Amino acid sequence: MSNAATHFISKTPYVLRLDQELDQDKQSSDSSLNGVSLAVKDLFHIEGIPTTAGNPDWLASHPIPKQTSPAVDALLHAGASLVGKTITDELAYSLNGQNIHYGTPFNISAPERLPGGSSSGSAVAVREGSAQVGLGTDTGGSIRVPASYNGLFGLRPTHGRISCEHMVSLAPSFDTVGWITRDLSTLDKVAQVLLNKDDEQTSCPVKDAKIGFAEELAAQCEYGDALSSAYNKMVKRQCILSSGLSSDLLTQASGTFRILQGYEIWQTHGQWITKQKPTFAPDIQERFEWCATITEKQQQNAKKKQKEFISHIQHLFSQCDVIFLPTTPGAAPLINTPSEQLATYRNKLMNLTCIAGLCGLPQLHIPLAINPHAPMGFSLIGQKNHDKQLIEIARMLLENE
Repeated sequence: MSNAATHFISKTPYVLRLDQELDQDKQSSDSSLNGVSLAVKDLFHIEGIPTTAGNPDWLASHPIPKQTSPAVDALLHAGASLVGKTITDELAYSLNGQNIHYGTPFNISAPERLPGGSSSGSAVAVREGSAQVGLGTDTGGSIRVPASYNGLFGLRPTHGRISCEHMVSLAPSFDTVGWITRDLSTLDKVAQVLLNKDDEQTSCPVKDAKIGFAEELAAQCEYGDALSSAYNKMVKRQCILSSGLSSDLLTQASGTFRILQGYEIWQTHGQWITKQKPTFAPDIQERFEWCATITEKQQQNAKKKQKEFISHIQHLFSQCDVIFLPTTPGAAPLINTPSEQLATYRNKLMNLTCIAGLCGLPQLHIPLAINPHAPMGFSLIGQKNHDKQLIEIARMLLENE
């Protein structure tokens, strides 16, 4: 890649558009994404273009990247056309989609509600039609949540399956590269480019896959009846996981996830935060300050609990091949929701998103036509390196809808 733009200009509330096109001078025989437009979360480095990570102090204290993220590179070399870099929550440490510095992307599907973060800009760019693919990251839910809130498809791949080099990390043990699309076909095209075929595994033919329903979790979300109806309609070989995923278990798992994530976040960014003293939104500032208090002993205890939780989930997969569950507790919170209520909602949300995070598993969000004014949907969680199988199972379920 040469003659890249040296800066960007803001033309929309969600895309920091390039002020000139990139010359993609490295062509390959792969043209599978020719004509596909791409929006890239502003955590990924692109040679010659600044990375803000959603924070002006980060932008001011870091040099312009000299290398491009392997994920971005692969998509461009497959023929994708870069629209621009998109707004992210600060250092990706939020699930709301708000940014006090660059603005809150507009949730077109539900204008009075939050867009979801931290891949908010990428999701809204796809929903609005500026891009067909929104490249983002998912640590604690940052692909799955905005995909849900905007009525889109979103894949968090198996942890470690796609390189996270040359991007701003949050918590490396949980960071994944993911993407958001309006349709499953486009999501699959990206998977064929980014997911190494040699890593893919399958547990059984797709038509024979046993899909376990997290009944208790569905009953506790605000659209539980619709979720149960969708499962009963889509799934031919039903398997009810009536007690395998209780709310008490996931509350404990979520606490474990937050300690492990927070400890790594401070190891990753603590020195820079202490030296630079950046300006963060109050809720994000509070979380960073909490991260600084996590001890190594707490982290080690959380590691033990993580192993126990992984063992429990592995046991569930002896009963089924895929887990069908709600992605979020309900529709996106209203924009004017008080901060205390948002914090409470965040805890409920992370009870659902922590499963794939703690276990390093792939999770695919699939939208449901429940309420056109407040998008919601469901997720499929699969076993490690069963990412493409999840996509094929989703295709089968949608055909049954």
